[in-house]
Amino acid sequence: MDASRIPDAPLPAADPQEWIHHGTPAFRRTNLALFAAGLATFGLLYCVQPLMPEFSHDYGVSAADSALSLSLTTGVLAVAMLFAGGLSDAWGRKSVMVASILSSAVLVLVTAAMPNWGSLLVVRTLLGLTLSGLPAVAMTYLSEEMHPESIGLGMGLYISGSAVGGMGGRLVTGVLTDFFDWRVGVVVVGVIGIVSGLVFWRALPPSRHFVRQPLSWRALAGRFSGMFHDPGLPWLFLEGFLLLGAFVTVYNYLGYRLLAPPFNLSQAVVGLIFGIYLIGTFSSAWMGHLAGKLGRRKVLWTAFALMLVGVLLTLTMSLWLIMLGIVAVTFGFFGGHSIVSSWVGRRAGTAKAQASSMYLFCYYMGSSVAGYAGGLFYTRGGWNGVAAFIGALVVAGLVIALGLYRLRPLVNVATLPTPMSKGAMP
Repeated sequence: MDASRIPDAPLPAADPQEWIHHGTPAFRRTNLALFAAGLATFGLLYCVQPLMPEFSHDYGVSAADSALSLSLTTGVLAVAMLFAGGLSDAWGRKSVMVASILSSAVLVLVTAAMPNWGSLLVVRTLLGLTLSGLPAVAMTYLSEEMHPESIGLGMGLYISGSAVGGMGGRLVTGVLTDFFDWRVGVVVVGVIGIVSGLVFWRALPPSRHFVRQPLSWRALAGRFSGMFHDPGLPWLFLEGFLLLGAFVTVYNYLGYRLLAPPFNLSQAVVGLIFGIYLIGTFSSAWMGHLAGKLGRRKVLWTAFALMLVGVLLTLTMSLWLIMLGIVAVTFGFFGGHSIVSSWVGRRAGTAKAQASSMYLFCYYMGSSVAGYAGGLFYTRGGWNGVAAFIGALVVAGLVIALGLYRLRPLVNVATLPTPMSKGAMP
């Protein structure tokens, strides 16, 4: 038996009808809800990314300072998610997620009315706090409610919604900025967020395996510390940092290069090029399934290798090769994130909420720290400096992925294949 295909958690002993399984109405409702949640959350979060050159122009701030409109949000988001899982243990998964989406959409609408750079950053910082209620809790909900045959696909489809949201937020604000004003684009993204939040509220099935737990800071600290006794989880957390750190840095600063000579593209065209982000809707589900079939250890390193090739392609002077590089980086990132996030859930045991929170803390700290640091490299070395920084992050992730290939799987668990013939892929 191939040890790399042994799942890292026991199969549920309960009646299979109590678990959400692909091909059922509950599975379709869950996917619709979480697709809408990903659409809203990541559209609201990343809608400012193509606007960074506009912020530099309108407010007279540097590229690194302009990146604070995203880095502050993701930094607060990272810290707040350490506690979001514990709050959802006490208050319930769905209620926390619904409040998160709707309050975040309102804050994005408020962003469009902010008169100066300081007030805009304050609102974007608050947005990180409200957004924290969804990503970690969504991963926990899937881990609790999905049958093991379906969790990889379910996670991949949730991440697909995130890809559409991230792409849509960038595309809407990027294109509308050329024709109207960046504030108009931000308002449209906020309205989409409210509609998506209402769809999520109505469609998501209630939790059937959630057991309410009183909020205990001592117990919460114990569950967090226990995760670091696992030989794989700390490395998976670091992989999350490197994945999003590299990916966000590409999207933060490549727009500056494409707007400047020799390309001189318009804001609308740059926004359309970043529509390549949509490739993540395919790669997350496809690579998530492939990892479930062949083993995560055998597939994860290929995601980092693909990202490295993409970064190298962005160094060329050909617009077509640069676009191909963005495709490679995006495909590898979403595939890698799908693999690592599902792997964390399977190794976490009874501390799924805390493991998800810790993974996403590292994940968004990657966005915050690397996303800002990339601006310093851009100021000193232009795109070549940024690409060297991103390349270093990706190489580090590749080395860790190769090390995880030798990670011993958890013992005393059964092997559960998920062949395509049984509907593991749509």
